[in-house]
Amino acid sequence: MVGWHKTTVILVTLPNPSTDVICLLDDDPSVLKAVGRLLSSAGWQAQQFSDPEKFLEYARIHRVPVAVLDVWMPAMNGLEVQSRLRELSPSTRVIVFTGKDDPRVRSTALNAGATAFLTKPFDDEELLIAIRLALASAT
Repeated sequence: MVGWHKTTVILVTLPNPSTDVICLLDDDPSVLKAVGRLLSSAGWQAQQFSDPEKFLEYARIHRVPVAVLDVWMPAMNGLEVQSRLRELSPSTRVIVFTGKDDPRVRSTALNAGATAFLTKPFDDEELLIAIRLALASAT
């Protein structure tokens, strides 16, 4: 006698790259350039910022579906930017990346609503997936 098994398949559709602008904030120009190229090659537009205040000014005026923020910057740390961004644009999804993986910083960022926390150097595909998931959850 042949047994039958019921199988359930759940398909998750992740958004494809689109005209959404992904904002990058990092004080290292080489990181901005590399990540900007990665996003461009994946089909997204990247708006790059090295100054947290200029990024926040941009976010006051423009729709920012996803922001990728560095933690350790001289003018203002990424956690402060994340907090101020939440006040300006609660629907913006935040991905935090850093060269120093500090468990307290990771916990603070995630508890404040970051959708992902990546440590540099990160795998390109890991960042692209994090952005797709963030866009899928954006309102």
